Amino acid sequence: MNNLKKYFTNEQTGISYTLVGDYYLPDLTLPEEKQCEIGRFGLMRRHYLKEHRKGLFASLLTSGKLNEHLYEIDQTANQRMESLSQQMAKSEGVTEQLKFENQMMWIQKMTNIRSRVEEIIREELIYS
Repeated sequence: MNNLKKYFTNEQTGISYTLVGDYYLPDLTLPEEKQCEIGRFGLMRRHYLKEHRKGLFASLLTSGKLNEHLYEIDQTANQRMESLSQQMAKSEGVTEQLKFENQMMWIQKMTNIRSRVEEIIREELIYS
């Protein structure tokens, strides 16, 4: 007859264990994490961390701060995208008047501005 307990808790650490086969494995769970809506930039950051900064990714994940971090990056990137786009458009003379007079030129210039701003955001926020 088998005397082994299926479950037990270590009194010193407070960690509970479960018998799996011949080994007791700790019953570990991740802390509760605040669920946030994460957009495109947050997902890009998550992918970068998971592929290139594995230690930081694991640390944020196990501490329950990953979603909060990704949400902050996403919000910051979206705000930066809007403000930089407006500043560049103003400095390059891309106005509502141009939009009215030459819509294709306005679209071309705004697409170019948005591409440059996205590149700045990727370098400053996503891949840092």
